Amino acid sequence: MSKKPIEHPESISRRSFLQRTGTTAAVVAAPLVIPSRLLGKDAPSNRVRVGHIGAGRIAQGHDMVGVAGADLADVLAVADLDSRRAASGKTRVERLFAARNAPKPTIAVYQDYKELLARSDIDAVTISLPDHQHAEVALRALYAGKDVYLQKPFTMTHAEGIILREAVARTGRILQVGSQQRSWGPNEQFRKAVEFVRSGRVGQLRRVEIGLPIDPTAPDDPPQPVPPNLNYDMWLGPTPEVYYTEQRVHPQKTLPNGEPDVQSRPGWLRNENYSLGMITGWGAHHFDTAHWGMDMELTGPSRIEGRGEFPSNKIWNVHGKYHVELTYPGNVKLTVSDEFPNGIKFIGDDGWIFVSRDASQTASDPSGRATSLKSLDASDPRLLDPAGVKVQLPHSLSHHRNWLECVQSRKTPLAPAPIAHRSNTACILSWIAMKLNRPLTWDAKAERFVNDAEANAMLSRPERAPYGATRLAQSKTATR
Repeated sequence: MSKKPIEHPESISRRSFLQRTGTTAAVVAAPLVIPSRLLGKDAPSNRVRVGHIGAGRIAQGHDMVGVAGADLADVLAVADLDSRRAASGKTRVERLFAARNAPKPTIAVYQDYKELLARSDIDAVTISLPDHQHAEVALRALYAGKDVYLQKPFTMTHAEGIILREAVARTGRILQVGSQQRSWGPNEQFRKAVEFVRSGRVGQLRRVEIGLPIDPTAPDDPPQPVPPNLNYDMWLGPTPEVYYTEQRVHPQKTLPNGEPDVQSRPGWLRNENYSLGMITGWGAHHFDTAHWGMDMELTGPSRIEGRGEFPSNKIWNVHGKYHVELTYPGNVKLTVSDEFPNGIKFIGDDGWIFVSRDASQTASDPSGRATSLKSLDASDPRLLDPAGVKVQLPHSLSHHRNWLECVQSRKTPLAPAPIAHRSNTACILSWIAMKLNRPLTWDAKAERFVNDAEANAMLSRPERAPYGATRLAQSKTATR
């Protein structure tokens, strides 16, 4: 099998769509490039053929479960740069299908995800990878004609976010970001909280508070031999070449049942080459809910000021304690701090509404409750009375099902690229403010800092050849 991705053929409908590059059009317009087998009178009953890229903790604990549970898809392939994890992912999918008495799927296993993308019989992919790999892999998937479920955060850098957002608009693919608080069931507390706030229950919204956890650090481990089952160079991708140690990647231990450990928290979450820390790890979720409740999903702050503690370690060096304040249109103040209860509190003239996760957690996030407040709480219980709610938002109890249904219908999913880019941008701006420890002015329309070359330089990062979303996008532009 060729290792070069198959390019999606140009069509009249696609060429027409290429002219529609505005962000608003990307949100409201149904994508026009549709897999031929999903066309026709029986299209709604056609099952989506999916490939899973990444077979670690978030994949096996969340994305594979969501796709199999939706019962709208057949899984054809699993890819992971760690061949042991790829094989484990195949086993996981087979067990998920067996658990609901479905026929055992025939699943191919790849170490190089580009071989999976080269398959013309795969309609869509889930991407469950470290943050620094999101943009390039998602971009390759779009160019290969695949619809995408992309784990949060949207991208590692702001510059990558613009590239990926515009690529979704140009290619007409369906892309759903894993901001699953928009589909949180069975209580649907996040949707309900947003409906209450946008219906005016707290009066004029004045402030929003986001509470996020922090990650601990640890001394640097020494170099280790690269495991033969791991393509470490491709794992590093566009980031600098550095020595291998298990501490910076993911566990390599074997469990008593002989399978690889895919449940322990991976080290890359605590290294700034691969993740910005909890400000994006949990922040991608909570900023998304905050923007949703503020009805500011396609804009951003005008001013950001922050401070944070950063360890001197080279490996586990993401932020510790922090405090960030952002100012949004209408002078709404959003404050983010590890000192707040884990969740989002909307505060207005007539009271407050708080929302957080319940006892269940996703595989990507630490477990445990950080507050005695209820998962949906208020300063006055009457603020949570469902009667008379003016704003009604789409219902979805399964984020993966919403994505698969949109792959079939070509409708816009609940967490599309333009919205995900804006919430991720707020996370990244907060991180930059923490790093610079001084007030910053942001032009949300131009998506640049005002008269601040140092801050603007932090919106992107150098890319190690031959990897990187910027390099890939430039090469595609040159060939168009």
